[in-house]
Amino acid sequence: MFKFLLLTFGLLLAGMLLFLQTAKAEEIHFNNNVYYLKKSFISPVNNGYENEYFLKNENAKNWTKMVGVYHYPNTNNPIKFAENESKTLENTETDVLLKFIANKKTNKAALSYLENGSCDGKNYFEFNIYKYEKHDEKGIIGIRYAIRYFFDNKDQIPQIAEKVKAQNDEYLETMILSPIPKIIEKDIDTK
Repeated sequence: MFKFLLLTFGLLLAGMLLFLQTAKAEEIHFNNNVYYLKKSFISPVNNGYENEYFLKNENAKNWTKMVGVYHYPNTNNPIKFAENESKTLENTETDVLLKFIANKKTNKAALSYLENGSCDGKNYFEFNIYKYEKHDEKGIIGIRYAIRYFFDNKDQIPQIAEKVKAQNDEYLETMILSPIPKIIEKDIDTK
């Protein structure tokens, strides 16, 4: 009887741990915030899953901060991929490449850039930081941290520029040191 109770308890404990691990996989703690998986889909562009995490009361259509995890199964060289991304950014009118870093020894690359855009009639600068590395199984994997700085008039732009300039190296370093979460391969779209 004791062995039966011990086995039952062990199975219940294992089930609870598996549930907690699954639940935790759908949230990310980054830069003193908790981000929740609210969008996951197979990208028609890169044929891999894209997971996007947002703050509790935000979503893909309305956000100020987000974390993305992207799988590129058909791409094998993270440094070459990041170099191509940085060249594209340099040739895009609404983007400004801030920094590109490549480490050939670890086969990892990171970049940061500023993008000008608008959402629901509000202008913003989107500060993006990406890191790319080899995926455990196939291709490469990338992580993104992004912040949107909304502004009402052009007088606020220098303040945003100073803030981004002050944070760029710190966020790049944090991103480089952060492990990339596992891709969750299921379709999710919370509104």
